[in-house]
Amino acid sequence: MGETLKKRLKQQKFSSVEQELVLNLLIAANYIRSKIDSLCIRFNITHAQFNVLRILKGASPEGYPRGGITQRMVEPAPDVTRLIDRLVNDGLVERYLSETDRRLSMARITKKGINLLNKINPEIDNLLNEYSSSLSNGEKETFSNLCEKLYAGEVDK
Repeated sequence: MGETLKKRLKQQKFSSVEQELVLNLLIAANYIRSKIDSLCIRFNITHAQFNVLRILKGASPEGYPRGGITQRMVEPAPDVTRLIDRLVNDGLVERYLSETDRRLSMARITKKGINLLNKINPEIDNLLNEYSSSLSNGEKETFSNLCEKLYAGEVDK
């Protein structure tokens, strides 16, 4: 096990199967993240901005407050407020005050943001299909379930 990992890290053995597992996950995640980052850059947004836009599209037309966005992010950003500010400045997101709690600032995706997602989503889908094509559907489901087992305890807290 781990021949590709050994070549990638130029290392012949690992201290444990757990170490090998985590290294493989980190390298695979970094590899896919860098491909998604490169694609997002072509559309003049960051991966985090893309994530926020997808979250807000799912909540359209109401949107979410900042905390609701942060809870749903794949990789929570340290300063979601500034991230949203940049999306607002680019016309991809708009802010408004909640009708039920006027102290609560909400964010929602604009038509321009939806149009951008409509352009980028097919390319993201193609990228994900390309990089997972070496796995069968059963392997993809098994891998997804195994990954969930690694962090399920954190979600339940």
